[in-house]
Amino acid sequence: MSNVHVIDHPLVQHKLTLMRKKEASTNSFRRLLNELAMLMAYEVTRDMAMQEVQIETPLETMTAKVIDGKKLVFVSILRAGTGILDGMLSVVPGARVGHIGLYRDPKTLTAVEYYFKMPQNMHDRDVVVVDPMLATGNSAIAAVERLKELQPKSIKFVCLLTCPEGVAALQQAHPDVPIYTAAIDRQLDEHGYILPGLGDAGDRIFGTK
Repeated sequence: MSNVHVIDHPLVQHKLTLMRKKEASTNSFRRLLNELAMLMAYEVTRDMAMQEVQIETPLETMTAKVIDGKKLVFVSILRAGTGILDGMLSVVPGARVGHIGLYRDPKTLTAVEYYFKMPQNMHDRDVVVVDPMLATGNSAIAAVERLKELQPKSIKFVCLLTCPEGVAALQQAHPDVPIYTAAIDRQLDEHGYILPGLGDAGDRIFGTK
């Protein structure tokens, strides 16, 4: 699984454990997700392109490196992706944002698209798709497929949690897309939920049932 990156930094693992607890309130779950996404952004953007600019320090002129945030697009799979998006934007505020609306048909568990809005000139941009859970992989596969139509420079997929089934499905459909996650859990249950997991991420972020 060379294309799967488990971000096992102690701060990431600590915050994930607190989020898994069923007694975590909506408020604390949302705050932890925001902090965790900021920490994950650090790893996900490790190979971002840089450019050199001339600046003045208080003492002299120098050449220094900056990232071109505008070349980066965070694509949130609605609605749960919003939780990760906010944290990542606080680290890379110059990034552009795209949204894909997908819902899971409860009978077939397949992904149905209802919304798609992206920045222009995607062929110049590196895309980071965010969704808290990579479970069956159906939403992730559908999102990446749709994005590939726009021919971006690169695509990465970032989730909080996944499982062997989700990783296998996404890798089989899109072997060129690296997966970044904080944990690979044991398995999927018959309803397509990750075990032991943390429940429904969207419901826990937004306080819905």
